Amino acid sequence: MELRGAVHLDQMQPQLTAISALKSDGYFPVEGDSAFWLEVRPGIVVNRLLDIALKRCDVTPGALTTERHYGSLEVHGPDQGQVLQAGAEVLKAIGRSWADQPAPEVLADEVIRKVTSHHANLLNQARAGMLVLGDDAVYTLEVSPAVHVVRCANEAEKAAPIRIASMRTTGAVGRLRLAGGDAEIDEAVKAVRRALETVREDPSRSGGR
Repeated sequence: MELRGAVHLDQMQPQLTAISALKSDGYFPVEGDSAFWLEVRPGIVVNRLLDIALKRCDVTPGALTTERHYGSLEVHGPDQGQVLQAGAEVLKAIGRSWADQPAPEVLADEVIRKVTSHHANLLNQARAGMLVLGDDAVYTLEVSPAVHVVRCANEAEKAAPIRIASMRTTGAVGRLRLAGGDAEIDEAVKAVRRALETVREDPSRSGGR
């Protein structure tokens, strides 16, 4: 069994929570919840792994996705300790640790300054979050495994008052689009890059991060 990615969110931020609820096929998270995400291959084993998390810990399921190649799951709850324990139980079940996941492969990472109004309107056709406005700075990220987009978005929202315009968390690659002022986007990008650099750290040993 291949561990593609494991992600812990200490406190879900407002926009990320809203987008997660919009896309959820389970029970909606609320702002401030802690969450654990997992991506593995083969995909169908996420059913057994979710069963373990739900029976051994006091967490709520928010997502269960089985794709052609990968499977992903999400559990959340107000008790960060229970969410961390759920992650530990799932990783133990597949014989893996946080350090065993591959480093994310960043395929695109760029900022476009002062997008035109026509460009912004085209971007809004495919949005799943906040609007992009003319003269915004727009940051785009494409990364594999896709699951890491979740933490990138959450950390970006913590770092600066940006808008999450779109977020894709499953599939061959994850995609994230942020919009805002130049200074705010610059701070958010720093937070995204820090998040990608620390994916292999065990959150139970680093204050939950």
